[in-house]
Amino acid sequence: MASPPPTPKQLQRRLGVLDSTAIGLGSMLGAGVFVVFSPAASLAGPLLTVAVAVAGLVAYCNAVASAQLASRYPSSGGTYVYGRRQLGEWPGFIAGWGFVTGKTASCAAMALTFGHYLAPGFATPVAVAAVVVLTGVNLLGITRTALLTRILLAVVLATLVFVAAASLIGPHPEGAPAALGGAFGAIPGGSTGNAWGVLPAAGLVFFAFAGYARIATLGEEVKDPATTIPRAILAALGGAFVIYLGLAALLQWHLPAGLLAGSSAPLLDAVTLSALQAGSPVVQAGSAAACLGALLALITGVGRTTMAMARERDLPAPLARVGGAHTVPYVAELTVAAAVIVLLLTTNVLTVVGFSSFGVLVYYAVANAAAFTLTGRRRLAPRWLNALGFAGCVVLALTLPPASVLGMAAVLIAGIAGRFLVLRRRKSHQTPA
Repeated sequence: MASPPPTPKQLQRRLGVLDSTAIGLGSMLGAGVFVVFSPAASLAGPLLTVAVAVAGLVAYCNAVASAQLASRYPSSGGTYVYGRRQLGEWPGFIAGWGFVTGKTASCAAMALTFGHYLAPGFATPVAVAAVVVLTGVNLLGITRTALLTRILLAVVLATLVFVAAASLIGPHPEGAPAALGGAFGAIPGGSTGNAWGVLPAAGLVFFAFAGYARIATLGEEVKDPATTIPRAILAALGGAFVIYLGLAALLQWHLPAGLLAGSSAPLLDAVTLSALQAGSPVVQAGSAAACLGALLALITGVGRTTMAMARERDLPAPLARVGGAHTVPYVAELTVAAAVIVLLLTTNVLTVVGFSSFGVLVYYAVANAAAFTLTGRRRLAPRWLNALGFAGCVVLALTLPPASVLGMAAVLIAGIAGRFLVLRRRKSHQTPA
């Protein structure tokens, strides 16, 4: 009598509310907060804070849907798993493929940003080294990942407090608004943005909000997921929203509109143009730490989603292997690291923020659709909120810059076509002669 096939090795539940929240907040307060305000300001102009609020509203809808789904399906893979369970294989695949491809590009962007802050003349080699080192940290186990994320998060929060203090103290350069209320009204000096730019700006800002997805993708490693995941997701999102909205208002108050819209390092400029300019190295160090924290969490989340897709044969089966002394998906982790390094060596990935935003918005559109179909619902996620989240994701995705929409749409279509051909081949092999 044949023995039953071995049960796939499971990950261990080691994360509580504090560690889970730190991973989500550490992901959101990554490189995005140090770079996203300038391109968003160039689109939205004086309505930057409105764009942040719109992005926060859509992120809240998505977070509620993710929390509801993650408490129902506490396994690694996030919306890829939810989409498969609630909507079918194809929606699940689209969500997973959008997440894996978009966030792999984001990993490269975070690593290269780290390289530019730490050693501008050697950005690519430093970025590759960061990917190698952080992949090694992930291979040591999820508890090490959570510990390092908390350390980096503390450094980033201290840096942001310093930037806020510098913006408040001034002196404020000529052309900046005379009062904080100016962040919500007309800004002297002009801006390249306008009201029509609020939606594409919100789509870019959403890139910085998307980190709470990491909590859901780690669902198989969270203690008491039905309680821990919703609390951690909403706590991380709430903290990030307050910080982003406050920083957007302070930057518009402190910096001339043209400088903010054209800056490649707006938080560094805010300190350089203040009485605390001697602390500029602090901001550079904090920016580097932010990139490391975001990159660490990104590699972890992409690896887990890749593993989940491989378990369902939507990606090659070896990617699902879990092993080692710390029970980690080592094949998926190493594969993601290799893909990121290839991007670093062959592509300028600083332009992929829009690509990542498009892919992640598609991912959350599936999450909201999946949450809409849940039965036995809790008050946490009423259906109208899921519908609002779905519509918000679609609108923000389609109003992103055209290059981002077309580029990521091509990647999604290629993935769908590839899966279709693989399924067709499998079916032909299973058909008796």
